Amino acid sequence: MNIHNALVVFQNKKIRRIWNNNEWYFSVVDVVEALTDSPSPRQYWGVLKRRENQLLTFCLQLKLPSADGKYYATDCANTKDMFRIIQSIPSPKAESFKQWLAQVGYERVEEIQNPELAQKRMKELYKQKGYSEDWIEKRVRGIAVRQELTDEWKKRGIKEEMEYAILTNEICKATFGKTIDEYKNFKDLKKENLRDHMDDLELIFTMLGEASTTKIARNRNTLGFPENKSAARKGGKIAGDARKKLELESGEKVVTPENYLVEPEVNKRKKLKGQNN
Repeated sequence: MNIHNALVVFQNKKIRRIWNNNEWYFSVVDVVEALTDSPSPRQYWGVLKRRENQLLTFCLQLKLPSADGKYYATDCANTKDMFRIIQSIPSPKAESFKQWLAQVGYERVEEIQNPELAQKRMKELYKQKGYSEDWIEKRVRGIAVRQELTDEWKKRGIKEEMEYAILTNEICKATFGKTIDEYKNFKDLKKENLRDHMDDLELIFTMLGEASTTKIARNRNTLGFPENKSAARKGGKIAGDARKKLELESGEKVVTPENYLVEPEVNKRKKLKGQNN
């Protein structure tokens, strides 16, 4: 898991956060939504800022991912300053959120001392969401493969978030024949994380494309965006060729419109096993 930029969940509400200057910073808009259930949390926060100008002094503008997959400057606050902001938001959830926020900060300290705890907590979160052990192991492995790739890109001169997004898109298109947006539309997803709605084979081929790209980048010592873009296409093509061969031999498509929006993955897995027995 990328512990420097990750989602956390409070009462089924996703809250974006980023590790900055050795502490967590949380998206203020996400916290507003979690506390108020407002259908327009950005507008709510805008009104609050105009009414209490001093609240802006508690915020930093940090880049966080949006629903479109791009990164935008977002008002963020650390744990201490978020407590002050919460005081200005009337909500019956305020006290429970403060307790949750303090616990999240404490867990991060624990994870620095013992990184295995971060992975353990992530697995438990996926289990609570209805994923099977088999799926979780592949998803966790995929996160590690992805982290290795992004670390490699960083070493090779990839700096801008847009460049990371383009390179990822190149791998996806070469692997599955679809851009990430096309893939999400195919699965009827909007804000959801695409990989959280992939089945076993989709996750495996995603890993193959990214691991192949990492290998090529290292062995060819790619530098800068153009060279790494070429490596991304080649890495994705390796996975794409393997996918096509499997589809030819099995008679079934790897990419499916299936998602886990309504029925949990673990239930779908049980049904599939029942059909095959």
